[in-house]
Amino acid sequence: MKDYELDKRQYVIGGVAIAVVVIYIIRLFTLQIMSDDYKKNADSNAFLKKVEFPSRGIISDRNGKNLVYNQPSYDIMVIVNEQRSRLDTMEFCKALNITKDYFIRRMKDIQDRSKNPGYSSFTQQLFMSQLSDQEFSVFQEKAYKFPGFYIQRRSIRQYEYPSAALLLGDVAEVSPDDIAEDDYYQPGDYIGKIGIERSYEKQLRGVKGVQILLRDARGRIQGNYRNGEFNTKPVPGKDIQLGIDIDLQRLGERLMEGKLGSIVAIEPATGEVLCLVSSPSYDPRMMIGRQRGKNHLALARDPLKPLLNRAIMGTYPPGSTFKTGQGLTFLTEGIIDSTTKYPCYRGFVTRGMRVGCHSHGSPLPIVPATATSCNAFFCWGLFNMLNNKKYGTLQNAMDTWRDYMVSMGFGYKLGIDLPGEKRGMIPNATYYDKAFKSNWNALGVISIAIGQGEVTLTPLQIANLGATIANRGYYITPHVVKEIEDGAIDTLYTKKKYTKASREAYELIVKGMRRAVLGGTCKAANRRDFTVCGKTGTAQNRGRDHSVFMGFAPMEQPQIAIAVYVENGGFGATFGVPIGSLMMEQYIKGKLSESSERQASRIQSQHLKYGTKDR
Repeated sequence: MKDYELDKRQYVIGGVAIAVVVIYIIRLFTLQIMSDDYKKNADSNAFLKKVEFPSRGIISDRNGKNLVYNQPSYDIMVIVNEQRSRLDTMEFCKALNITKDYFIRRMKDIQDRSKNPGYSSFTQQLFMSQLSDQEFSVFQEKAYKFPGFYIQRRSIRQYEYPSAALLLGDVAEVSPDDIAEDDYYQPGDYIGKIGIERSYEKQLRGVKGVQILLRDARGRIQGNYRNGEFNTKPVPGKDIQLGIDIDLQRLGERLMEGKLGSIVAIEPATGEVLCLVSSPSYDPRMMIGRQRGKNHLALARDPLKPLLNRAIMGTYPPGSTFKTGQGLTFLTEGIIDSTTKYPCYRGFVTRGMRVGCHSHGSPLPIVPATATSCNAFFCWGLFNMLNNKKYGTLQNAMDTWRDYMVSMGFGYKLGIDLPGEKRGMIPNATYYDKAFKSNWNALGVISIAIGQGEVTLTPLQIANLGATIANRGYYITPHVVKEIEDGAIDTLYTKKKYTKASREAYELIVKGMRRAVLGGTCKAANRRDFTVCGKTGTAQNRGRDHSVFMGFAPMEQPQIAIAVYVENGGFGATFGVPIGSLMMEQYIKGKLSESSERQASRIQSQHLKYGTKDR
């Protein structure tokens, strides 16, 4: 008789045996085929792959003066698998002048995959960066006593001038996000964080090299593997020349001492940015070395916000500088012509509304209205445009106005080659329909005609307005980089962008700006040696008004267009005009006269007081 219980036991035992074999096969396959742990271990015993970092590209100004260059630096690297049980920790800490607590904490952070996602115990990890020559010398003498630790030579940035920190940017250790975005980087690598260093990182960084060294059985380096057959040399980063004039930049920063605001200057013919001042700022050398983190934190906590690049991130009411764009629009649309006059009763007065203005002749046409910065003239122009029957509806008229503003570079980012640019604000009909539930009219939005209300621009956009007027109707997207070694700048920075306004309209606005300098609101900018065209702005604010100036020179062959914005500086003529005049003189003449130097010193010494409301 057949024993069914025995048969069942045979099947169970056979199944268990098969399962054990399958498990072993899967485990062997995983270890030998899927996992590279043993390969890494074997490779780390036989080879040391030493990364050779390229020198970062040098940054110079438009005249060839070096702004950012490299100096030697040394990092301490560790292969955790080699140092665990053979290190004299106390002697090691003494050699690097660190505490044992710091050593323990640093090693823990290195092996924490949440902080160091690329961690492997078989590959070099950054232990300490940017040792000075003196620190390196002390450590090098005893390096043979510290198995698993290696010295890696690289370079760090050095700055020739204590200027242009936000424009140039700085270099710091990569973050986990940087590593995730680009597999070029490994933990401990450096990357541009802001400014030119960030936006031109790929051109500046170069390409790493690798040196493969052979070890003996005791881990000692025996030389290059196969005589360096598999070594690759690093490729240096590309040098970059900026359009910045460092002497102009330094003067601008000097004039803005003790003030909040910005100065932006552009070469109209090329769109090259000649200076980009944001105040307050800081010495870029604060961001070098192991004190970078501490210094950055102090700057971040400063209530005056020195890390904010006001030139491209600050959005402000443009005030009366905006009237030039209004005049261009009204002339081109046929709302006014060169002879159209509007009355000014110390302001725009109609239907119980009043927008004040200073005393001047009345009525006036466009050229003297621009020269005297008549609020009433430009309010009447917008009032008549928004109520003009040729547009069919108020909304169509409003959007036509908006289209002119956008064509002049307002309301959207211009596209400068720096990170963080803001767009400003130009309202359209949809905006007002939502804000007022479709119950609005021309009088309700009239303040936008004089650069107030909902309108905001960046200082860069105001300077670009000056460049567009200087060119009589077009601009080239403002850019900081002039040339890249063995390369070309983006075509965005070489193409002309024409506005919707006519050439004839621009000529009339130029005349108005010239008359403003000869005897109007900008007369303090008048000079004998070159012709200046300008427009002041006194932008209303919760506290003291902002002082604004926009202009260009010379009138017929413009070399520089400029915007000056001093927060809470009062009338445009108080700070905006004299600062703009000095900056134009510096660039066109190459230096300041003795009398201008005295004026510059007076402006430099005038520090404004700022409270929370002003900011």
